[in-house]
Amino acid sequence: MRRSTAVLCGATVVLAGSLTAVPAEATTSQSAQAVQAAKVTWKKCATDDYPTLQCASVKVPLNYAKPNGRKITLALSRVPHTARKYQGPLLVNPGGPGGSGLTLAGFVASSLPKTVAAQYDVIGFDPRGVGKSKPALDCKPGYFNPVRPDSVPGTPAIEKANLSRAKSFAKACGTKYADVLPYINTVNAVKDMDQIRKALGAKKINYFGYSYGTYLGQVYAKLFPTRVRRLVLDSIVDPGGVWYDANISQDYAFDARHKALMKWIAKYDSTYKLGTDPAKIEAEWYAMRAELAKTPAGGKVGASELEDTFIPGGYYNGYWPYLAEAFAAYVNDKNAEPLVEAYENFAAIDASGDNGYSIYTAVQCRDASWPRDWNQWRKDNWSVYAKAPFMAWNNAWYNAPCAFWPTKSMKPVNVANSKLPPVLLFQATNDAATPYQGGVAVHRLLKRSSLVVEQGGGNHGITLSGNACLDKYLAKYLTDGTVPRGSGVADAVCKKTADPVPPSTSQSALSTQQPATAAGGDTLHGLLGFRG
Repeated sequence: MRRSTAVLCGATVVLAGSLTAVPAEATTSQSAQAVQAAKVTWKKCATDDYPTLQCASVKVPLNYAKPNGRKITLALSRVPHTARKYQGPLLVNPGGPGGSGLTLAGFVASSLPKTVAAQYDVIGFDPRGVGKSKPALDCKPGYFNPVRPDSVPGTPAIEKANLSRAKSFAKACGTKYADVLPYINTVNAVKDMDQIRKALGAKKINYFGYSYGTYLGQVYAKLFPTRVRRLVLDSIVDPGGVWYDANISQDYAFDARHKALMKWIAKYDSTYKLGTDPAKIEAEWYAMRAELAKTPAGGKVGASELEDTFIPGGYYNGYWPYLAEAFAAYVNDKNAEPLVEAYENFAAIDASGDNGYSIYTAVQCRDASWPRDWNQWRKDNWSVYAKAPFMAWNNAWYNAPCAFWPTKSMKPVNVANSKLPPVLLFQATNDAATPYQGGVAVHRLLKRSSLVVEQGGGNHGITLSGNACLDKYLAKYLTDGTVPRGSGVADAVCKKTADPVPPSTSQSALSTQQPATAAGGDTLHGLLGFRG
């Protein structure tokens, strides 16, 4: 489930205006011939956090096989460069599929060292179908409204109810967006990125993607290798698993992160009073789940919603104090209010979340083949559940519309690439959303890549999140293209960012805006959202 994220207010979209200059540094190593492209005018759309943010839009073909046919609109944002040395546009993407990148441009520009950010136009964009791009998909508003059926299909009736929901969502998408759905996929999103490049007047782009945004970067580099100047991928999708196998891999990894949370709670028994044995605490969690399946908390948090609420803790340990407090209040005090509040903060889906999920399914169901026989899903997910129950069936139903999707699937792109300049990769060893092996696989597939590993780290999205060691490598690369070179699997290794600590006994995590976590982490993970 994608958490609701901040969106730009008052972002004015226009089409005519001036051409962005080709970066002076890039001109020295490329043809000096000017690039003629569509013109883009930028208008102010500042926020309190990002006062220099600007907005615009570009039109692109819906169907690239018919470039003169119907056009759709992509929303853009920019923090313009201020330094004399200009290194060109740096496109940024938060992942998803379905994540809005408009605000991410402001975050990246403000989080990089000022001398580095000043050399780039940091460009955010809403991919086709997302956010302020038009049309924006919303297949079935309120699809995640509580209380949903229990995710674990312990009876034929529960399985039937969940199957009915998945089929209804796929049908709704096919009916509502029959003319658009075949063109919502990663390859077209990548072609859109190249149209953005042209509209900016740049011969090459710099790119920085998180999560699913790393797959966008891989595919862009494959389709347009000569147009890549610098490429940063953080928390890396394994292209060999898109997308059915990747979700199975996630299930095991998220179960491990859930156990890590239980271990952390045990460490702070003096605060949470749930005991010092992680296994017994985990048993308490599943007992809580069983109770909520019978009697949802506040009429909102049933078994499925409880999973939704705790899944974000697998993406980012900065949420652990909130989740632990809600868990402890329910078990120790029979107080469900903190749990309901945690659900509303981390899991409740608003209109932007409905849009994000519509694009998530549209892209993933179209990008690659999924089993069309539900018996295969049933077999695979019960097998996973036996070993890793935490997210197995919740994740299965999240992706289940793909078993009934109305458009045909494409073949995944072979992203192996020996034609790129040096590429910089970041990966945490215990990342659940994009497990470690994905970073290693892409390191091997991109021949001139360097891999920086956060040893023992479990967060998803690790740069610009408080780890100075990781950020040092990022800043150096964006400054002059330097990457580390090592002799092992990893070219450089950084210690993990410290786990959070509970708030003081006089302070509630749920009543504070910031738990004791690394600087920048809360903001970044609010922008990245969940499920990719």
